[in-house]
Amino acid sequence: MSDQPEECDGHCDGCSQKTDTCQQSKKSDISVRHVILVLSGKGGVGKSTVSVNLAYALSNHGYQTGLLDLDIHGPSIGKMLGIEDLRLQAIGNKIMPVKVTGSLKVISMALLLNETDSPIVWRGPMKAAAIQQFLGDVEWGDLDYLVVDLPPGTGDEALNIVQFAPNVEGAVIVTTPQDVAVLDSTKAIKFVEMMDLPVLGIIENMSGMICPHCGEVVDLFGKGGGEKAATQYNVPYLGAIPIDIEMRKAGDEGKPFLIRKPGETNPTWDAVDKVMENLITEVEKRDA
Repeated sequence: MSDQPEECDGHCDGCSQKTDTCQQSKKSDISVRHVILVLSGKGGVGKSTVSVNLAYALSNHGYQTGLLDLDIHGPSIGKMLGIEDLRLQAIGNKIMPVKVTGSLKVISMALLLNETDSPIVWRGPMKAAAIQQFLGDVEWGDLDYLVVDLPPGTGDEALNIVQFAPNVEGAVIVTTPQDVAVLDSTKAIKFVEMMDLPVLGIIENMSGMICPHCGEVVDLFGKGGGEKAATQYNVPYLGAIPIDIEMRKAGDEGKPFLIRKPGETNPTWDAVDKVMENLITEVEKRDA
């Protein structure tokens, strides 16, 4: 699964096949310990919401964290973090990421657009060049984690980030419980395996809706599909996150749900935090 010439070994120095694609296949020198890819087999499963809250949870626990929005055609991270009106700045030959907190930095195509409704009409090579810039030309500093929010499916963006990013720890697969979504998520699992990367785990998002009036959980999309897929494919199950009206409001208002730890027990807040802890455990297992 490579765009390199068939005979190319990935080392361009002295190579007789110095094509543009071959040159682009070099890993970026970004200083990051763990790159975490967030994938979904289909759209509409809440992948960006999970990415934002996962990055924020890592940041809250003291990790230097970067969040890279690679949904180039439909960037939404800026809106969810309340930074959509900001624009990226350059100092010298480096692009400065937007600092959301002292330990969370963000890069997104949304921060380059003059108008929020401007479409990005790019073919693959343009996207590859942008991804390489977002890694190598950004002043990320030293990161513990870089969370990469990818568009749905298994196309150019996912292939390119695997080629260009160093220290790709593995991928997190986001699905919703119903069979149709789980079917598509299994394709993402197979894709990650084809890339010779580990699946760090499956997250079942929208796993039941907590009624704001009585607190009862209603299984709108069924339950247990993500855990079943994890068992079937022998990959970790990181946990389930329920549908919560407050989480939806938080995304629309540009205030990540995890910013405010409620005074009383909140099952959604606890679920997101538990998923993050399980993910860190999987990463530490591999480090050990």
